[in-house]
Amino acid sequence: MEILNIIDPLRFKTYMLVLMRISILLFMFPIFSSNAFPALVKTGFAMILSLVLYTVVPVDLDRFPLDAVSTGLMIGAEALIGLILGLCLRIFLGSIQLAGQIIGFQMGFAMINVIDPQTGANVSILDQLGYWVGLVIFLILNGHHVMISALVDSFELVPLGVFMMPQPVLAKMMALMAHLFLLAIKIGAPVIASLMFVSAGFGLVSKFSPQMNVMIVAFPLKIIVGLFLFGLSLDIIAIITRDYIPEFKKILMYLLFFMGGG
Repeated sequence: MEILNIIDPLRFKTYMLVLMRISILLFMFPIFSSNAFPALVKTGFAMILSLVLYTVVPVDLDRFPLDAVSTGLMIGAEALIGLILGLCLRIFLGSIQLAGQIIGFQMGFAMINVIDPQTGANVSILDQLGYWVGLVIFLILNGHHVMISALVDSFELVPLGVFMMPQPVLAKMMALMAHLFLLAIKIGAPVIASLMFVSAGFGLVSKFSPQMNVMIVAFPLKIIVGLFLFGLSLDIIAIITRDYIPEFKKILMYLLFFMGGG
């Protein structure tokens, strides 16, 4: 039992709080959140990263509670910080997925789904294609470095034991969620508008030439046009992702500033 005396209780509490914040953020990150990624590897990486950071984390001894309830609330606060930071990236990638779903529905792919390896759910093919293109570009442009840098800065802006949810944080999160739909429309608007014109054109053809079986001709043509235009719209995803990364850093710093008390 003497080995237990080697572990400083204060350092152990600090480590657990750091681990909670980091692990939630890592499990929210798209690649690490995948069910195909081994849970043991994810846990080990989170523990190693926490071990690196906890030694330099500023600690205020007066903020550490002595009762179990207050300790649980502090752990929950650290989890919320990681959840909010990870949600900012999830919302952006969700807008790309939403655009792919809308385009796929317009093309007639509503019943053609694939299994998402991250969640195990059935999702649209174009949803997954746009999602992985956006994620790869995000990683190529070092967006993950922005996330890790914000995680390190979070321990200075939001010290352990300090967490607030003021109105600016809630307003910013609501604005990000509202922007999800706007961004999805911006990405999918060219393809959606083009497919609407194709449908309108076939409607006119069926009106002036009733003997033509429009359904047989329209369905494959809409797929061809939709896939071609969606391939062109991947450039839009690349441009939007490139422009979002500098803004992503500002969003994270804004949220951390107010969560730390402003």
